[in-house]
Amino acid sequence: MDRDYSKLSLADAPWLAEPSAGAVCRAISAGGHRVLFVGGCVRNALLGAPVSDVDIATSALPEEVIALAQAAGLRSVPTGIAHGTITVVCDGVGYEVTTFRRDVATDGRHAVVAYATDIKDDARRRDFTMNALYATPDGAVIDPLGGIDDLKKRRVRFIEDAEQRIREDYLRTLRYFRFHAWYGDAAEGMDAEALAAIGSHLSGLETLSAERVGAEMRKLLSAPDPSTALAAMAQTGVLGTLFPGADVRYLPLVVHSEETLGLAPHWIGRLAALGGQNMAERLRLNKADHRAYIAINTAVTAGTSLLETAFEQGSEIATQVHLLSSAYAEGVADARVIARIKNAAAQVFPVKATDLMPEFEGRALGDALARLKAAWIASEFRLGKAELIGLTRY
Repeated sequence: MDRDYSKLSLADAPWLAEPSAGAVCRAISAGGHRVLFVGGCVRNALLGAPVSDVDIATSALPEEVIALAQAAGLRSVPTGIAHGTITVVCDGVGYEVTTFRRDVATDGRHAVVAYATDIKDDARRRDFTMNALYATPDGAVIDPLGGIDDLKKRRVRFIEDAEQRIREDYLRTLRYFRFHAWYGDAAEGMDAEALAAIGSHLSGLETLSAERVGAEMRKLLSAPDPSTALAAMAQTGVLGTLFPGADVRYLPLVVHSEETLGLAPHWIGRLAALGGQNMAERLRLNKADHRAYIAINTAVTAGTSLLETAFEQGSEIATQVHLLSSAYAEGVADARVIARIKNAAAQVFPVKATDLMPEFEGRALGDALARLKAAWIASEFRLGKAELIGLTRY
């Protein structure tokens, strides 16, 4: 259902009613400064989407924010003081409070900023119009750059000059596709100016750290359906520049299986569907994600049975293997197979090493256990302990 934007107020937004948010705003405004909520919390509240972080922009300088917070009995942490950001903590909740800023110089990764007094200056240094939305502490929305119209149309549009915004921070290329996956209208397509600017600045992507790229890809691949965004990344050359060998053709099939079976998006499973060279290194995956990525790829490549994968690796990995294998076969994953996977993951191998001793020892013992486990899995866990031990006599 379309949202009603005719009354631009967030008075019923849950986070706006939080006592801690109100206390932080009152503390800063007590010094005569302007205090506004900004960015994602305003955007998502207007969209009716969940809000994770609540950020605040103010005309107060960082040292003034610290002094005013202290005067109000609140704790302040200089988490980003070099960039004008102070985290103010109230009742255990931290709010990033950033002084209005304008960019003085950028190199594609870092920006030199100066403090500003005009909200339009602060808005112009942001990436997309839908992120340059502000709200007063009582919920009135302020739209200095026409972001509401873009939000209504689910149109992700760079602020003013797309090329300039990208040159300021090349990560904005990935953010563009991520925001389109989450908030854009796939049926309406993407902004032609944005895509042209992105295609003209591919070399800048090579300056980005693996950590920053990995964080964006995780968010992008966690979207309900990132297929359109990733297809556009391939068409503009972004995908090939960042991930040589990656191929988007199997991802829509994986997403379709997820939707058919009511499964939540699994970003590592979707990453495996993209293929590509040295993806774990290019994204600097953490240990858990790296293990999951390797386990999925290994099981698919080796053709390991789903029941064995489920028993050894768990139902989550085996489910992703089934989704990816089904996509490779240009089919849809089967709910009955998912049920068998869940059953397999819950099984407990009934034979212990002591059950085969002293007849078997050392390597022979390990080989015997492996044979019995393989037979047990092949029977779909029907063979009991006595039957399995009996197999060692033949």
